[in-house]
Amino acid sequence: MYVPQATPFLAGLAIAAAALAGRYGIQAWQAIKTRPPKPKIRKFYEGGFQTTMTKREAALILGVRENATPDKVKEAHRRVMVANHPDAGGSHYLASKINEAKDVMLGKTKGSGSAF
Repeated sequence: MYVPQATPFLAGLAIAAAALAGRYGIQAWQAIKTRPPKPKIRKFYEGGFQTTMTKREAALILGVRENATPDKVKEAHRRVMVANHPDAGGSHYLASKINEAKDVMLGKTKGSGSAF
């Protein structure tokens, strides 16, 4: 009588494949666990604009500290303007407020310089 030898071979092959898949899964899980945590989502200021812009409000608009260096202010202004420029579909009002915030932070304005 002939006993097929393919069945034990296929069973061994299936066990080896399951072991390799399990090993890969464990390595992937360990890699995910050791990844640095993602930064928390920043909460944005939900208030409206004041009639005369203060340094605090300007810092909130640009996303910098009130005592930020002029280079940081210029970098933040550029980053915010790229996202809100009127030529790229942004609002003229927001662009004027962003420019006013940069001027307030750099000490170039005395009052509300907004056109709106």
